[in-house]
Amino acid sequence: MFSAIARVFKAQDLRRKILFTLAIMALFRLGSFVPAPFVNYSNLKACLVSTQDASGLYQMINLFSGGALLQLSIFALGIMPYITASIITQLLRVVIPHFEALHKEGQAGQSKLTQYTRYLTIGLGILQATTLLVTARSGLLFGAVGSAACENLISPEWWAMIIQILTMTAGTGLVMWFGEMITERGIGNGMSLLIFTSIAAGFPGALWAIQQARGWEVFAVVMVLGLLVMIAVVFVEQSQRRIPVQYAKRVVGRRTYGGTSTYIPIKVNMAGVIPVIFASSILFMPMLITQFNQPAPGQEPAAWVVWIQNNLVYGDQPLYMALFFVLVIAFAFFYISITFNPEEVADNMKRYGGFIPGIRAGRPTAEYLAYVINRITSAGALYLGIIALLPLFALSFFNANQNFPFGGASILIIVGVGLETVKQIDAQLQQRHYEGLLK
Repeated sequence: MFSAIARVFKAQDLRRKILFTLAIMALFRLGSFVPAPFVNYSNLKACLVSTQDASGLYQMINLFSGGALLQLSIFALGIMPYITASIITQLLRVVIPHFEALHKEGQAGQSKLTQYTRYLTIGLGILQATTLLVTARSGLLFGAVGSAACENLISPEWWAMIIQILTMTAGTGLVMWFGEMITERGIGNGMSLLIFTSIAAGFPGALWAIQQARGWEVFAVVMVLGLLVMIAVVFVEQSQRRIPVQYAKRVVGRRTYGGTSTYIPIKVNMAGVIPVIFASSILFMPMLITQFNQPAPGQEPAAWVVWIQNNLVYGDQPLYMALFFVLVIAFAFFYISITFNPEEVADNMKRYGGFIPGIRAGRPTAEYLAYVINRITSAGALYLGIIALLPLFALSFFNANQNFPFGGASILIIVGVGLETVKQIDAQLQQRHYEGLLK
């Protein structure tokens, strides 16, 4: 193992890429601690201490920003606007024919789609920065309406608000540029690595909070269970169903083309972390409704507000868990139905003379692919639902928060990005040596 790591740093080109990637990741983390202008940082620290358990509404965004959101830093929005813009652009391919045509054009079309994603990222950055600052000014960001410290975080002047919005939007653009620079000049996918950095930065604090709350015995149990969960996630993420494909021979002049055998790899978890993010976003809505329907001082809240608070706000409530599980499964099927089109795959195979052994080309192939996808998605969706519930179980049994590292979006992103990055390093090592990083 150590000899393989030594070979990584002996290769000059690979060493330069890795060091460049680490430098960008360090700059990204540094920017997460730089406060935005006109933010009362002393009041912000006092508010964070007094309301550390009352920020569940923004836990997911705070997770992807590495804690920068609740510190109102210049990178408070993190990579979330880009993630949202990428998902929207991908979903628009279904309803906008021009986007689908660009997707099929190859590299030129992908470049245009990337440019549209950048523009949409900046627009979403302005919208999210405005929402964040208005929410922080009212005290709703920390769930502490009426607290003097939490309501005096930002300068009340209009021009200060504009400067803060521009600063946070520029921070989003800079983070997006960081990610593209890592992809171009570093190692691995830049955006994924920045998300990896944000989530990994919260691991020590989340685990230490469990140790302080429950002691070393529970901490040891959590670590062992976390290791088992990580092994299981690696196993499932690497699992795939390989559908064999045979290409018929064609004779053109004196040359023979085709006659090769390949396969279509279908992963068990084709949807990745997207269904968990979608389900979490939907379940933020009831909490948002209760936040904006608080009664005046001295008055009782409405009955429907009390019911939502008792059933759909906190992750340790049975109805919340059940609804979260169902939404994850539903979004897994929905997302895969959009991203994988069996008819398109069958048509492409037929066009190039490919067929699945024992299955006729055309519609029978599309029906067979749809049948396989539905069966695999059923197992993958159940797996995603169980992984997504792990932080909620930890919230109930270990007094953890909803950013419990060994479950949900955290473990999926950490394992997925880690495996992909190691594979890229291994591929570059094998270009220089017969033996790569992995054995």
